[in-house]
Amino acid sequence: MRAAALPASAPVPRRSAVCSSTEPSRGRLAGVATMVGSGLSNQTGAAIGSLAFPVLGPVGVVAVRQYVAAAVLMSVGRPRLRSLTWWQWRPVLALALVFGTMNLSLYTAIDRVGLGLAVTLEFLGPLTIALCGARRRIDAVCAVAAAAGAVTLMRPQPSTDYVGLGLGMLAACCWASYILLNRTVGQRVPGAQGSAAAALVSAVTFLPVGVAVALAHPPTAGAVGCAVAAGVLSSAVPYLADLFTLRRVPAQAFGLFMSVNPLLAALVGWIGLGEGLGGLEWAAIGTVVGANAVSMLTRS
Repeated sequence: MRAAALPASAPVPRRSAVCSSTEPSRGRLAGVATMVGSGLSNQTGAAIGSLAFPVLGPVGVVAVRQYVAAAVLMSVGRPRLRSLTWWQWRPVLALALVFGTMNLSLYTAIDRVGLGLAVTLEFLGPLTIALCGARRRIDAVCAVAAAAGAVTLMRPQPSTDYVGLGLGMLAACCWASYILLNRTVGQRVPGAQGSAAAALVSAVTFLPVGVAVALAHPPTAGAVGCAVAAGVLSSAVPYLADLFTLRRVPAQAFGLFMSVNPLLAALVGWIGLGEGLGGLEWAAIGTVVGANAVSMLTRS
């Protein structure tokens, strides 16, 4: 609820220097705390969603997640669908396609190669976008380091799941496309209407998929609950948290913290799902995360 405006004749209260200096710092601390909560919520949601894989499969879990995302974004964005022109609809439809493909490829990769590895591979998408836009030597070094980490994670082994690794890289390409398309949608459609419309189109596309999954594999209450929890924790909470955070912390700090998500995913997978990673895998994930962190920290 918005605070009532002061009358024109009312004296404006003075804030002490201590208050004015501490409030921005409190806002930043609140923003950092929100980023931590958002990252943990996102990865915990993915882990909980994976618990429904034996019943619904990755496709069924993604379908439910799309429904939840559409419900949240439609309530926030409130798009005026009939007023959108074809010039506006084109990037929205492309964003809807990328949105669904990104989540489907990521969750299928999680099912095959684990949460930590899948999220790290997906993170290469936005990292590539960030490094391609830079023209410094340090960014070139960071790009080489990130590539070395990715090659290490995808090195051939007797137990290597190449399909899972390929799906992780597909998710990375989709995330990069998602960032670029969001910029275009943001330029053509006011507010969050474009993202909301894209989420709605994606959810409608997944309706027959959800029905087919439900008919082929009758869902249990526990599986549906896990899928809904994944949608809330991995879609609704991060989206609302990002809106809160970007008002309180610089975009550079936001981008820096985003690099921690692969580590959070590996930790959640290890603690919550019992997914074990070797020392080389941990080092490779740390290298990818460190490459983004160094690139962000050295920017003015």
